[in-house]
Amino acid sequence: MSPRVQEPAFHPDVVVVGAGLVGAACAAELALGGAEVLVVDSHHAGGGTTAAGMGHLVAMDDSPAQLALCRFSQLLWKELLRELPATAEYDPCGTLWVAADDEEMAAVAGKIEIYREAGIPAEILDAAALREAEPQLRPGLAGGLRVPEDGVVYPPVVVDCLLARARRAAKSRGKKFALVTGQRVEKIGRGEVTLADGSKISSSFVVDAAGIAALEILPGPVAGAAILPRKGHLVITERAPGFVRHQLVELGYLKSAHGSAADSVAFNLQPRATGQVLIGSSRQFGRRDAEVEPAMIARMLERAFSFTPALRKVPVLRAWTGLRPACPDHLPLIGPLTEYPEILLAAGHEGLGITTSLGTARLIADAIFGLPSAIDPKPYLPERAGHGH
Repeated sequence: MSPRVQEPAFHPDVVVVGAGLVGAACAAELALGGAEVLVVDSHHAGGGTTAAGMGHLVAMDDSPAQLALCRFSQLLWKELLRELPATAEYDPCGTLWVAADDEEMAAVAGKIEIYREAGIPAEILDAAALREAEPQLRPGLAGGLRVPEDGVVYPPVVVDCLLARARRAAKSRGKKFALVTGQRVEKIGRGEVTLADGSKISSSFVVDAAGIAALEILPGPVAGAAILPRKGHLVITERAPGFVRHQLVELGYLKSAHGSAADSVAFNLQPRATGQVLIGSSRQFGRRDAEVEPAMIARMLERAFSFTPALRKVPVLRAWTGLRPACPDHLPLIGPLTEYPEILLAAGHEGLGITTSLGTARLIADAIFGLPSAIDPKPYLPERAGHGH
Protein backbone atom coordinates (compact mmCIF):
# COMPACT_ATOMS: atom_id res chain seq x y z
CA MET A 1 0.00 0.00 0.00
CA SER A 2 1.42 3.40 -0.95
CA PRO A 3 1.53 6.08 1.77
CA ARG A 4 -1.51 8.28 1.86
CA VAL A 5 -0.92 12.02 1.64
CA GLN A 6 -1.66 14.00 4.78
CA GLU A 7 -3.82 16.95 3.86
CA PRO A 8 -3.43 19.63 6.52
CA ALA A 9 -5.63 22.70 6.51
CA PHE A 10 -2.98 24.35 4.32
CA HIS A 11 0.31 23.62 2.59
CA PRO A 12 2.89 25.18 4.88
CA ASP A 13 6.03 27.00 3.85
CA VAL A 14 7.84 25.38 6.78
CA VAL A 15 7.22 22.25 8.83
CA VAL A 16 8.85 22.41 12.26
CA VAL A 17 9.44 18.97 13.77
CA GLY A 18 9.28 19.23 17.56
CA ALA A 19 7.24 21.52 19.80
CA GLY A 20 9.74 21.91 22.60
CA LEU A 21 11.08 25.36 23.37
CA VAL A 22 13.52 25.34 20.43
CA GLY A 23 10.83 24.26 17.97
CA ALA A 24 8.28 26.74 19.36
CA ALA A 25 10.82 29.56 19.15
CA CYS A 26 11.57 28.66 15.53
CA ALA A 27 7.85 28.60 14.73
CA ALA A 28 7.31 32.04 16.26
CA GLU A 29 10.31 33.58 14.50
CA LEU A 30 9.30 32.15 11.14
CA ALA A 31 5.67 33.25 11.51
CA LEU A 32 6.84 36.75 12.44
CA GLY A 33 8.83 36.75 9.22
CA GLY A 34 5.74 35.93 7.18
CA ALA A 35 6.05 32.17 6.70
CA GLU A 36 3.11 29.78 7.02
CA VAL A 37 4.19 27.23 9.61
CA LEU A 38 3.02 23.79 10.69
CA VAL A 39 4.49 22.37 13.91
CA VAL A 40 4.39 18.59 14.48
CA ASP A 41 5.15 16.83 17.76
CA SER A 42 4.82 13.20 18.80
CA HIS A 43 3.49 14.10 22.24
CA HIS A 44 2.36 17.57 23.33
CA ALA A 45 3.82 21.05 23.13
CA GLY A 46 6.36 21.86 25.83
CA GLY A 47 6.85 18.26 26.92
CA GLY A 48 9.95 16.09 26.70
CA THR A 49 13.30 17.68 27.43
CA THR A 50 11.73 21.13 27.75
CA ALA A 51 9.43 20.08 30.61
CA ALA A 52 12.21 18.18 32.37
CA GLY A 53 14.72 21.06 32.47
CA MET A 54 15.59 23.62 35.14
CA GLY A 55 14.72 26.65 33.03
CA HIS A 56 18.03 28.38 33.78
CA LEU A 57 18.75 31.36 31.51
CA VAL A 58 22.52 31.39 31.78
CA ALA A 59 25.54 32.77 29.96
CA MET A 60 27.93 29.83 29.58
CA ASP A 61 31.46 30.40 28.34
CA ASP A 62 32.85 26.99 27.47
CA SER A 63 33.86 28.46 24.10
CA PRO A 64 33.58 31.86 22.37
CA ALA A 65 30.87 30.46 20.08
CA GLN A 66 28.88 29.12 23.03
CA LEU A 67 29.06 32.44 24.83
CA ALA A 68 28.14 34.37 21.68
CA LEU A 69 24.98 32.30 21.21
CA CYS A 70 24.08 32.60 24.90
CA ARG A 71 24.53 36.37 24.96
CA PHE A 72 22.69 36.87 21.68
CA SER A 73 19.83 34.77 23.04
CA GLN A 74 19.74 36.55 26.40
CA LEU A 75 19.22 39.88 24.63
CA LEU A 76 16.28 38.34 22.74
CA TRP A 77 14.93 36.98 26.04
CA LYS A 78 14.85 40.53 27.41
CA GLU A 79 12.30 41.38 24.71
CA LEU A 80 10.21 38.24 25.23
CA LEU A 81 10.11 38.50 29.02
CA ARG A 82 8.04 41.67 28.78
CA GLU A 83 5.11 39.73 27.32
CA LEU A 84 5.27 36.57 29.44
CA PRO A 85 2.48 36.00 31.98
CA ALA A 86 3.11 35.51 35.69
CA THR A 87 2.65 31.77 35.21
CA ALA A 88 5.98 31.71 33.35
CA GLU A 89 7.51 32.26 36.81
CA TYR A 90 10.36 34.42 35.57
CA ASP A 91 12.81 35.21 38.37
CA PRO A 92 15.78 37.54 37.67
CA CYS A 93 17.73 35.85 40.45
CA GLY A 94 21.10 35.83 38.71
CA THR A 95 23.66 33.04 38.88
CA LEU A 96 26.23 32.71 41.63
CA TRP A 97 29.16 30.50 40.64
CA VAL A 98 30.60 29.15 43.88
CA ALA A 99 34.35 28.63 44.30
CA ALA A 100 35.05 25.88 46.82
CA ASP A 101 38.78 26.56 47.15
CA ASP A 102 41.60 28.90 46.10
CA GLU A 103 42.18 27.00 42.86
CA GLU A 104 38.60 27.55 41.76
CA MET A 105 38.72 31.14 42.98
CA ALA A 106 41.73 31.75 40.77
CA ALA A 107 39.64 30.68 37.78
CA VAL A 108 37.08 33.38 38.61
CA ALA A 109 39.44 36.15 37.49
CA GLY A 110 39.66 34.68 34.01
CA LYS A 111 35.94 34.01 33.86
CA ILE A 112 34.95 37.57 34.74
CA GLU A 113 37.22 38.99 32.03
CA ILE A 114 35.54 36.78 29.44
CA TYR A 115 32.13 38.01 30.59
CA ARG A 116 33.19 41.65 30.57
CA GLU A 117 34.55 41.37 27.03
CA ALA A 118 31.16 39.99 25.99
CA GLY A 119 29.33 42.88 27.68
CA ILE A 120 27.91 40.68 30.44
CA PRO A 121 27.81 42.29 33.92
CA ALA A 122 29.53 40.21 36.61
CA GLU A 123 31.18 40.75 39.98
CA ILE A 124 33.61 38.82 42.12
CA LEU A 125 32.57 38.00 45.68
CA ASP A 126 35.12 37.17 48.36
CA ALA A 127 34.35 34.64 51.09
CA ALA A 128 32.61 37.19 53.31
CA ALA A 129 30.52 38.65 50.48
CA LEU A 130 29.56 35.15 49.37
CA ARG A 131 28.36 34.30 52.86
CA GLU A 132 26.35 37.52 53.01
CA ALA A 133 24.80 36.89 49.59
CA GLU A 134 23.83 33.28 50.43
CA PRO A 135 23.79 32.59 54.20
CA GLN A 136 22.87 28.93 53.71
CA LEU A 137 26.20 28.15 52.05
CA ARG A 138 28.65 26.38 54.35
CA PRO A 139 31.54 28.35 55.88
CA GLY A 140 34.98 27.99 54.37
CA LEU A 141 34.12 28.52 50.71
CA ALA A 142 36.64 30.72 48.88
CA GLY A 143 34.21 33.09 47.13
CA GLY A 144 32.32 33.26 43.89
CA LEU A 145 31.25 35.08 40.76
CA ARG A 146 27.82 36.71 40.53
CA VAL A 147 26.22 37.13 37.10
CA PRO A 148 23.13 39.26 37.82
CA GLU A 149 21.46 39.17 34.39
CA ASP A 150 20.94 35.40 34.44
CA GLY A 151 17.51 34.18 35.51
CA VAL A 152 15.02 31.35 35.81
CA VAL A 153 11.84 30.66 33.85
CA TYR A 154 9.22 27.89 33.64
CA PRO A 155 9.73 26.59 30.08
CA PRO A 156 6.38 24.87 29.30
CA VAL A 157 4.51 28.16 29.75
CA VAL A 158 7.03 29.92 27.50
CA VAL A 159 6.34 27.32 24.81
CA ASP A 160 2.62 28.14 24.97
CA CYS A 161 3.42 31.86 24.71
CA LEU A 162 5.67 31.38 21.68
CA LEU A 163 3.09 29.28 19.89
CA ALA A 164 0.48 31.92 20.67
CA ARG A 165 2.88 34.54 19.30
CA ALA A 166 3.17 32.48 16.09
CA ARG A 167 -0.61 32.26 15.77
CA ARG A 168 -1.02 36.01 16.29
CA ALA A 169 1.71 36.82 13.78
CA ALA A 170 0.17 34.55 11.18
CA LYS A 171 -3.33 35.94 11.70
CA SER A 172 -2.15 39.56 11.51
CA ARG A 173 -0.56 38.84 8.13
CA GLY A 174 -3.45 36.84 6.74
CA LYS A 175 -1.32 33.70 6.95
CA LYS A 176 -1.95 30.28 8.48
CA PHE A 177 -0.37 28.48 11.41
CA ALA A 178 -1.11 25.04 12.85
CA LEU A 179 0.09 22.74 15.61
CA VAL A 180 -0.34 18.97 15.23
CA THR A 181 0.37 16.87 18.33
CA GLY A 182 0.34 13.13 18.92
CA GLN A 183 1.91 12.51 15.50
CA ARG A 184 5.44 11.12 15.33
CA VAL A 185 7.64 12.08 12.39
CA GLU A 186 9.22 8.91 11.02
CA LYS A 187 11.42 10.52 8.39
CA ILE A 188 12.34 13.85 6.90
CA GLY A 189 12.84 14.00 3.16
CA ARG A 190 13.55 16.71 0.63
CA GLY A 191 10.75 19.18 1.28
CA GLU A 192 8.51 16.74 3.14
CA VAL A 193 8.02 14.82 6.35
CA THR A 194 6.67 11.30 6.66
CA LEU A 195 4.59 10.51 9.73
CA ALA A 196 4.57 7.18 11.56
CA ASP A 197 1.29 6.20 9.89
CA GLY A 198 2.88 6.64 6.45
CA SER A 199 1.20 9.92 5.59
CA LYS A 200 3.28 12.75 4.19
CA ILE A 201 3.26 16.54 4.54
CA SER A 202 5.05 18.61 1.92
CA SER A 203 6.61 22.03 2.46
CA SER A 204 9.35 24.25 1.10
CA PHE A 205 11.49 23.86 4.24
CA VAL A 206 11.68 21.51 7.21
CA VAL A 207 13.18 22.55 10.55
CA ASP A 208 14.31 19.53 12.55
CA ALA A 209 14.05 20.39 16.26
CA ALA A 210 13.49 16.81 17.40
CA GLY A 211 16.09 16.69 20.17
CA ILE A 212 17.87 13.39 20.63
CA ALA A 213 16.04 11.94 17.62
CA ALA A 214 16.98 14.79 15.28
CA LEU A 215 19.71 12.99 13.33
CA GLU A 216 17.84 9.67 13.27
CA ILE A 217 14.98 11.04 11.15
CA LEU A 218 17.13 12.74 8.51
CA PRO A 219 17.44 11.27 5.00
CA GLY A 220 21.08 10.41 5.61
CA PRO A 221 24.07 10.94 7.92
CA VAL A 222 25.46 14.41 8.53
CA ALA A 223 29.23 14.55 8.16
CA GLY A 224 30.95 15.16 11.50
CA ALA A 225 27.68 15.51 13.44
CA ALA A 226 26.55 13.49 16.46
CA ILE A 227 23.81 13.90 19.05
CA LEU A 228 24.13 11.72 22.14
CA PRO A 229 21.63 11.51 25.01
CA ARG A 230 22.72 12.60 28.45
CA LYS A 231 20.30 11.58 31.16
CA GLY A 232 19.82 14.02 34.02
CA HIS A 233 17.99 13.83 37.37
CA LEU A 234 16.30 16.72 39.16
CA VAL A 235 14.74 16.91 42.62
CA ILE A 236 12.29 19.48 43.96
CA THR A 237 11.63 20.17 47.63
CA GLU A 238 8.59 21.27 49.53
CA ARG A 239 8.18 25.02 50.03
CA ALA A 240 11.12 26.74 51.72
CA PRO A 241 10.77 30.41 50.73
CA GLY A 242 14.00 32.39 50.73
CA PHE A 243 16.26 29.39 51.32
CA VAL A 244 18.48 30.53 48.44
CA ARG A 245 18.40 33.80 46.52
CA HIS A 246 20.43 32.96 43.42
CA GLN A 247 20.82 30.06 41.07
CA LEU A 248 23.82 28.45 42.78
CA VAL A 249 26.30 26.45 40.72
CA GLU A 250 29.66 25.12 41.80
CA LEU A 251 32.54 26.09 39.55
CA GLY A 252 33.40 22.40 39.44
CA TYR A 253 30.17 21.94 37.45
CA LEU A 254 31.94 22.63 34.19
CA LYS A 255 34.42 19.83 34.78
CA SER A 256 31.55 17.50 35.64
CA ALA A 257 29.37 18.53 32.71
CA HIS A 258 32.09 18.17 30.11
CA GLY A 259 33.83 15.10 31.46
CA SER A 260 33.65 11.72 29.82
CA ALA A 261 32.70 9.81 32.97
CA ALA A 262 29.49 7.84 32.57
CA ASP A 263 27.93 9.21 35.77
CA SER A 264 28.63 12.54 37.44
CA VAL A 265 26.95 14.97 39.82
CA ALA A 266 27.47 18.63 40.65
CA PHE A 267 26.01 21.15 43.09
CA ASN A 268 23.26 23.22 41.47
CA LEU A 269 20.39 24.83 43.42
CA GLN A 270 17.63 26.98 42.04
CA PRO A 271 15.03 29.08 43.85
CA ARG A 272 11.56 28.68 42.37
CA ALA A 273 8.77 31.24 42.35
CA THR A 274 6.67 28.73 44.28
CA GLY A 275 9.09 28.94 47.22
CA GLN A 276 10.45 25.49 46.46
CA VAL A 277 14.08 24.62 45.80
CA LEU A 278 15.06 22.75 42.65
CA ILE A 279 18.12 20.55 43.14
CA GLY A 280 20.47 19.40 40.39
CA SER A 281 22.35 18.09 38.76
CA SER A 282 23.41 14.75 37.37
CA ARG A 283 24.71 13.56 34.02
CA GLN A 284 24.74 10.02 32.68
CA PHE A 285 26.25 9.72 29.24
CA GLY A 286 24.54 7.61 26.58
CA ARG A 287 21.47 6.68 28.65
CA ARG A 288 18.01 6.74 27.06
CA ASP A 289 15.83 5.38 29.89
CA ALA A 290 13.64 7.62 32.05
CA GLU A 291 14.00 5.60 35.26
CA VAL A 292 14.64 7.58 38.46
CA GLU A 293 17.64 5.98 40.15
CA PRO A 294 17.76 6.26 43.96
CA ALA A 295 21.54 5.91 44.01
CA MET A 296 21.98 8.88 41.67
CA ILE A 297 19.47 10.93 43.67
CA ALA A 298 21.41 10.14 46.84
CA ARG A 299 24.66 11.31 45.24
CA MET A 300 23.04 14.56 44.09
CA LEU A 301 21.54 15.28 47.49
CA GLU A 302 24.79 14.60 49.33
CA ARG A 303 26.57 16.97 46.99
CA ALA A 304 23.94 19.63 47.65
CA PHE A 305 24.10 19.05 51.42
CA SER A 306 27.89 19.46 51.34
CA PHE A 307 27.41 23.05 50.14
CA THR A 308 24.14 23.87 51.97
CA PRO A 309 23.94 21.69 55.12
CA ALA A 310 20.55 23.08 56.23
CA LEU A 311 19.01 21.66 53.06
CA ARG A 312 18.89 18.29 54.85
CA LYS A 313 15.97 19.65 56.87
CA VAL A 314 13.91 20.56 53.80
CA PRO A 315 11.64 17.66 52.75
CA VAL A 316 11.99 16.37 49.19
CA LEU A 317 8.75 16.32 47.22
CA ARG A 318 9.59 14.43 44.03
CA ALA A 319 12.28 13.57 41.48
CA TRP A 320 12.30 13.09 37.71
CA THR A 321 14.63 12.65 34.77
CA GLY A 322 15.14 14.12 31.31
CA LEU A 323 17.33 13.43 28.30
CA ARG A 324 19.56 16.23 27.06
CA PRO A 325 20.63 16.04 23.40
CA ALA A 326 24.39 16.61 23.56
CA CYS A 327 26.97 17.29 20.84
CA PRO A 328 30.58 16.26 21.49
CA ASP A 329 31.91 19.82 21.05
CA HIS A 330 29.17 21.32 23.28
CA LEU A 331 27.73 23.43 20.46
CA PRO A 332 24.28 22.82 18.96
CA LEU A 333 23.64 21.95 15.32
CA ILE A 334 21.92 24.98 13.76
CA GLY A 335 21.37 25.65 10.08
CA PRO A 336 20.83 24.02 6.69
CA LEU A 337 22.34 20.74 5.55
CA THR A 338 24.78 21.03 2.67
CA GLU A 339 23.23 18.21 0.63
CA TYR A 340 19.66 19.13 1.59
CA PRO A 341 19.57 22.93 2.04
CA GLU A 342 15.78 22.86 2.51
CA ILE A 343 16.30 20.84 5.70
CA LEU A 344 17.59 22.80 8.68
CA LEU A 345 18.73 21.40 12.01
CA ALA A 346 17.99 23.05 15.34
CA ALA A 347 19.10 20.46 17.87
CA GLY A 348 21.88 19.28 20.17
CA HIS A 349 21.73 22.08 22.75
CA GLU A 350 22.22 19.81 25.79
CA GLY A 351 21.62 21.93 28.92
CA LEU A 352 21.44 25.24 27.04
CA GLY A 353 18.33 24.67 24.96
CA ILE A 354 16.22 26.97 27.12
CA THR A 355 18.76 29.80 27.08
CA THR A 356 19.72 29.55 23.42
CA SER A 357 16.31 28.71 21.94
CA LEU A 358 15.63 32.28 20.86
CA GLY A 359 19.05 32.80 19.29
CA THR A 360 18.72 29.46 17.53
CA ALA A 361 15.35 30.49 16.12
CA ARG A 362 16.73 33.76 14.82
CA LEU A 363 19.62 31.97 13.06
CA ILE A 364 17.16 29.49 11.52
CA ALA A 365 14.88 32.28 10.29
CA ASP A 366 17.84 34.22 8.89
CA ALA A 367 18.92 31.16 6.93
CA ILE A 368 15.45 30.54 5.51
CA PHE A 369 14.75 34.17 4.67
CA GLY A 370 18.28 34.82 3.37
CA LEU A 371 19.05 37.51 5.94
CA PRO A 372 22.39 38.40 7.54
CA SER A 373 22.74 37.21 11.14
CA ALA A 374 23.73 39.26 14.17
CA ILE A 375 26.31 36.63 15.10
CA ASP A 376 28.45 34.39 12.91
CA PRO A 377 26.37 31.26 12.14
CA LYS A 378 29.32 29.16 10.95
CA PRO A 379 30.34 27.63 14.32
CA TYR A 380 26.90 26.01 14.66
CA LEU A 381 26.45 24.65 11.13
CA PRO A 382 25.63 20.92 11.17
CA GLU A 383 28.57 20.07 8.93
CA ARG A 384 30.94 22.47 10.67
CA ALA A 385 33.74 19.88 10.58
CA GLY A 386 33.96 20.72 6.90
CA HIS A 387 34.14 24.46 7.63
CA GLY A 388 37.25 24.34 9.77
CA HIS A 389 35.42 24.30 13.14
